[in-house]
Amino acid sequence: MSDPDTRGPVRYLWWLTRAQPGRVALGSFWGIVWTFSLLAPPYLISRAVDEGLRAGDRAALLWWTGAFTGVLVVTAITSIMRHRTMTMVRTHASLHTTRALARHAVRVGAPLSRRTSSGDLSVAQSLDAGRIGQILTLFGPGVGSVVACVVVPVILWGFSPLVALVVIVGLPLTAAVLAPFLRRMHTRQNEHREREGALTTLAGDIVGGLRVLCGIGGKERFARRYREGSGELVGTGYRLGSATSWFEEISGCAPVVFTAVITWVAARLAVAGEITVGETVAVYGYAAVLIVPVFSLVETATDASRGQVSLTRVLRLLRVEPERFGDGSAPAPEGPGELVDPESGVRVPVGSMVALVSADPAVAAEVADRLGGYVDSSVTWDGVPLRDVDRAVVRRRILVSDNDAHLFAGSLREVVDVHGDREEAEIGPALRTAAVTDVVEALPNGLDSPVEAQGRDLSGGQRQRVRLARAVLADPEVLILVEPTSAVDAHTEATIAGRLWAERRGATTVIVGTSPLVADRADRVVLLVEGRVAAEGSHGELVADRADYRALVLRGADEEDTR
Repeated sequence: MSDPDTRGPVRYLWWLTRAQPGRVALGSFWGIVWTFSLLAPPYLISRAVDEGLRAGDRAALLWWTGAFTGVLVVTAITSIMRHRTMTMVRTHASLHTTRALARHAVRVGAPLSRRTSSGDLSVAQSLDAGRIGQILTLFGPGVGSVVACVVVPVILWGFSPLVALVVIVGLPLTAAVLAPFLRRMHTRQNEHREREGALTTLAGDIVGGLRVLCGIGGKERFARRYREGSGELVGTGYRLGSATSWFEEISGCAPVVFTAVITWVAARLAVAGEITVGETVAVYGYAAVLIVPVFSLVETATDASRGQVSLTRVLRLLRVEPERFGDGSAPAPEGPGELVDPESGVRVPVGSMVALVSADPAVAAEVADRLGGYVDSSVTWDGVPLRDVDRAVVRRRILVSDNDAHLFAGSLREVVDVHGDREEAEIGPALRTAAVTDVVEALPNGLDSPVEAQGRDLSGGQRQRVRLARAVLADPEVLILVEPTSAVDAHTEATIAGRLWAERRGATTVIVGTSPLVADRADRVVLLVEGRVAAEGSHGELVADRADYRALVLRGADEEDTR
């Protein structure tokens, strides 16, 4: 799968077309054949009238009637093939866009979530991809309709130049009447799409944090915001519905008026004797047939209008570039290397477990991001500037796991083993280290039990332990954990701390948090004050020597002693 061409809507559509050239060409072929099969019946009927009925020739009548019946069969077959092929074209294009968005999200990572909302990305995957695929309808029915609009005037010219001129003038006039309504509908769609994405984001946030909202009493406030947002969305929906209804009514009436004018002109010519009865019937037939391609072009224009809005959104997402801090040319250390953050003074020796403790969790999290290579910094890895190492290598060897890490929907096994290449014997120890075995035992089908996106059907502590199990199973060279046990009880926390120390013994591990149970297991504890290293040593040493450290990590114990 090649990278999408994001230089413009036309180039992106051409990229989608080049991904399935044979199928698109086949769709155009069936569209053209289907069009010609629609244009044949009026001519055959006119021959049957003039050469059969008026001439009293029974054989000619049977011949032209049989030909008419055969064309109907061909029309039915080509219609099925056209519809089948174009359904495959649209589906393939939608899937191609969905895959492009997914690959781009993985490649860009954190910058994408900072520059767009989760709702916008969700709507792009679920709605916009389908609308973009719908634009490719122009290669099937669209091509056939254009052919019909060119061929019909040529055929009618043979009957009457006047009728042909009416058609030639009427087609662009009909398009001119529809254009303002189409533009208005396009503007309303854009407005509605913006609010739809924002409301989807808010709904996802509410669902994801419902337990927390119920606990802290913020449920009603967020519900009010959602109601207000829903009301605004309803308003834009009404405006979009009004614009759409006007467009659909005008687009429905304009072709009928156009056909009526053609029919009136043909009738006048027939009365004047300038065309035969059979030719009059043919003109009526072509006028009626012309409604089909005109309607098809209107539908194609509607699809293109809706797709244009979606295409703009998708291109905006695909144009988000990953943050590039260096040129990626520096060689990564051949083996494990020490991580050093000059900005904070934090040093992470090879094979050690280091606990970062700070009164401000955001400050410690920033250090974790710098050590993980997620932001531009002067961090070095075995003396090599981390910013200059290839991002793919950094992501493969250094893993940062926090409480916002996404949990994908699927079975628990798939949630923990995201690559699907680990054996049961490897998954088991990771689950035990993170104390997830009780969760597995409580689920009806164990590891094969389904888990909703973001683990919405799990408790906060269960989600946290599942995230930890996934990180442990990945077994990176450097594992950086941000508050890995903040949502579990003290007994479970002590169990996890001991097992994590044993599991990661000899591997480089950084744990951000203020838990004394975790800090007690660390080889070194680093106390950060205002973003800089204020003290370091063992947990016991810092408890004895630093009152600020003691107040920070033992405040819960102090409160227990006072009761």
